[in-house]
Amino acid sequence: MSKNTSTETKKKDKFSKEEWSWIMYDWANSGFATIFLAAIFPIFFTEMAGGVGSLGDAWWGFGNTASRIFLAILAPLLGAVIAYRGVKKKLFINLLAFGVLFHIFIVVQSSWQMLLLGYIFANMLWAAGNIVYDSYLSDVTSKERMDKVSAWGFALGYIGGSTIPFVISIVLIMFGGNFGIDMTPAPGGDLSIMAVRISIIITAVWWAVFSIPMLKNVHHKYPKEIPEKGVGAGVFQSAATTARSIAKNKPMLLFLIAYFFYIDGVGAVMVMATAYGTVLGLGAIGMIGALFVTQLVGVPFSILFGRLAKKYSSINLIAFAVIIYFIICVVGFIMGFGLELEWFDLSVAQIMFWALAFMVGTVQGGIQSTSRAIWGRLIPAEHSGEYFGFYEIYGRFAGIIGPTLYGILRVAFSPAIGILPIGTLFITGFVILMLARNGIKAQLDKSQPQEG
Repeated sequence: MSKNTSTETKKKDKFSKEEWSWIMYDWANSGFATIFLAAIFPIFFTEMAGGVGSLGDAWWGFGNTASRIFLAILAPLLGAVIAYRGVKKKLFINLLAFGVLFHIFIVVQSSWQMLLLGYIFANMLWAAGNIVYDSYLSDVTSKERMDKVSAWGFALGYIGGSTIPFVISIVLIMFGGNFGIDMTPAPGGDLSIMAVRISIIITAVWWAVFSIPMLKNVHHKYPKEIPEKGVGAGVFQSAATTARSIAKNKPMLLFLIAYFFYIDGVGAVMVMATAYGTVLGLGAIGMIGALFVTQLVGVPFSILFGRLAKKYSSINLIAFAVIIYFIICVVGFIMGFGLELEWFDLSVAQIMFWALAFMVGTVQGGIQSTSRAIWGRLIPAEHSGEYFGFYEIYGRFAGIIGPTLYGILRVAFSPAIGILPIGTLFITGFVILMLARNGIKAQLDKSQPQEG
């Protein structure tokens, strides 16, 4: 009897083909997050805009704000549209295709203004694809498995999508001359323009090729029928209905508000870290190496979050991650402020940056995967598209505050002062999360009795 029970448990623990295919899309698209959002392209753009002492980091923050505002406006409508039969997969394919094409657009640009424009569109298409991707979570797995499946998505993204293209890019940037690559640097720094362009092409190919399992094996299981008057007729009504449902559900609404603040901080740290370090003069190669550590550390810690969710409250795990992120902001401020006042030299700041990169790796994947799983369990599976549309509108609008405030305070005062408002976002999110914790846990208990 115990042997049979053990066999049954192992079968249940194995991922299905649909789950694996969904997880593989994280492997496919995570290269964009690392190359474009976190590591190489922010440094490259800042160098192309002038490097140390320029306003490249401020323009980078404003560019991220622009892309997120536009996507945030479209997110609930996108969520409503993909709820209809036959729309979800077609839209997903188009977002993927145009996202890859904008990689090519970026490669052929030489002015920082056009680089920023191309990035804005590529980022919007990538993020819109993630809205559709996240909504498929309810189609591929059950509520009790969402923590595990979501966590493994982020872990596999770190292992393959982030790490492998990242390593290739590092090799090209550091040793490209040995392979015949033109190592002419960007005007305001030392990154090879050609090496970065090849890295962008690799990211595009990686995204396209490893999306194939998702395209072949993941299907929309809970579609709505298209109204007689067409898709457009019901989109606005569906979005309004979902908004009212969320507003009436206090735990769901408070979770979204808390998520709005803390995920803004997460996004700001991700997209501004290397731009911040560049204007401080920390050195491109050292920062890229530190962010490689983030990817490596992120693998086991993302999986750990998924396992701990079975033993501890998912809300408590998020609260822990938010505290770590607040500490990261404090240390980041001290790093920049200390350099400005000459409390220590660049070598100390570089060690601090590596320590920060390690700390980010312990929580970056976990806070995102756990948040995604919580939302997936709070919402009705048959309306996952509409609800994930609103989840993303909060996430995308959230990504506006941090980079914008950083840009404003950085222009008015200094890079270090620009870090301060990011820390306040984590404080606000933590307070709201703690106030709503019991209500959220009670609602999660209804969908998964074993939630602690």
